[in-house]
Amino acid sequence: MTDSRPHIAFLGLGLMGAPMTRNLLAAGFPMTLWNRTASKCAPFARDARIAGTPAEAVREADVVITMLENGDVVEQVLVGQGVLEALRPGALVIDMSSVPPSLARRHARLAEARGLGYVDAPVSGGTVGAEQARLSIMAGGSEGDIDRARAVFEALGTCTRIGPVGTGQLAKLANQAIVGITIGAVSEALLLATKGGADPAAVREALLGGFAGSRILELHGQRMIDRAFEPGAPARIQLKDLRMILDEARAESLTLPLAQQTHTLYQSLVADGHGDVDHSGLLLELERLNGARMGAIGRGPRED
Repeated sequence: MTDSRPHIAFLGLGLMGAPMTRNLLAAGFPMTLWNRTASKCAPFARDARIAGTPAEAVREADVVITMLENGDVVEQVLVGQGVLEALRPGALVIDMSSVPPSLARRHARLAEARGLGYVDAPVSGGTVGAEQARLSIMAGGSEGDIDRARAVFEALGTCTRIGPVGTGQLAKLANQAIVGITIGAVSEALLLATKGGADPAAVREALLGGFAGSRILELHGQRMIDRAFEPGAPARIQLKDLRMILDEARAESLTLPLAQQTHTLYQSLVADGHGDVDHSGLLLELERLNGARMGAIGRGPRED
């Protein structure tokens, strides 16, 4: 640890927050941690201070990072539980959660009124990216505030400044639209190929070398083949993001039919009790709709 490093208060040690915290500690940042479920802080007790409340966690912080489940929780922590009031003037708030752009702008106004900096910096890369410090960080805020956060971001991945406050969240919505819709496309493609008698593993391998190749096909296609649906990113979070996409589209008078249909499929998946499976588990909903199971339904090669 070096004294020149800013003191970070990290709020939210879930699937993403815990590996991000490990990387920040490894980079030498002094840290104070808080999580609603206190036991999740226990693995870090030897290397960081553990706080009983979020307001207590941030009192000595130079930088506050929130990595929480949704906008309602971020609002409750920053405003309802007094984090913004407890911070020293000049501190920097970095919200790395996925929240509506309008909420990011509201929190930035509240922060500015108290003499605080604010950056909305949602991420892409999932738990693997968090563990490997290879997150794609989409930052919205002033150039000065984002420059202040550079050393923190470098310990977590690669940061791109998108524009003013709220645009980081817009970039994350764009990311989640592509992710959700592409998971649906991969699910349908592999189910179609298997139903016709093809080996889905061979189909995936062939497609990866062509124009349809993507990280979704590479990683989530393999998850589907292996039926490995333990969550890296839970389906309920993908559903939440798709809901935000549609809300933002309505606010901008846009019609997004692919996002709407994908939202409907994830809504059914979650309603069927699969909210905590990985978002690649959308395959389960397509299997339910078709009364078929990928990997067990091939009819063998067709003879025409």
